[in-house]
Amino acid sequence: MNAYLKNALIVASIATLASCSKETNIARSFYAEAGSELDEGGFGNSTMNNMLIQSGQKSYAIDLSNRFAAEVPATVNFAFNSSKLDASAIASLRKQANWIRQFPEVRFRVYGHTDLVGGNAFNKRLGLRRARAVVRFLSSQGINRSRLEAVASFGETQPLVVSQGRERRNRRTVTEVSGFVQNNPTVLNGKYAQIIFRDYVKSATEASTLSNDATGAINSQGGD
Repeated sequence: MNAYLKNALIVASIATLASCSKETNIARSFYAEAGSELDEGGFGNSTMNNMLIQSGQKSYAIDLSNRFAAEVPATVNFAFNSSKLDASAIASLRKQANWIRQFPEVRFRVYGHTDLVGGNAFNKRLGLRRARAVVRFLSSQGINRSRLEAVASFGETQPLVVSQGRERRNRRTVTEVSGFVQNNPTVLNGKYAQIIFRDYVKSATEASTLSNDATGAINSQGGD
């Protein structure tokens, strides 16, 4: 067998194997659970994500997270090299606690951040102390500690303002919705309406009260 023919056979064999491998991968992705081809190696992640999407919990958590950030100050700031909560931080955290108490089926996570002054390891620890200070305060406001599922520190790695100086806006914690309390009866069926029903009732009551007040004002002024 000459060298040309030998090389041709090798190339053909490789092409055949590649084709078989491709067909096998296509078949595997067709019969496997949704999202399995995106699994990064964590056993069960694709199943978990598929279940969260199908039940609506993943998108609901994102919606609630956006709503939380829009309705209350999700960020509190700190003095330089400090994890002490000042009056401004406490005022913001009281608003957070009031919102969180209205949603007993929701979990939250607190992330700590620092400015760029100091070493990375030190700032990592400082960010964690800040996150823990927020969790302690929220717990003191009647929030079950188990709902504050974790605290994490990004240290100096995610600044809002790129500055090597003492930038207060970077010295912060951020509270975010992270999911739902496992086995909570209000979310077992994945119906988001049950979660926000309380607010719909409240908003309708407020609108009705405002309407009645407006009608009374018009009547007292001799309207049509």
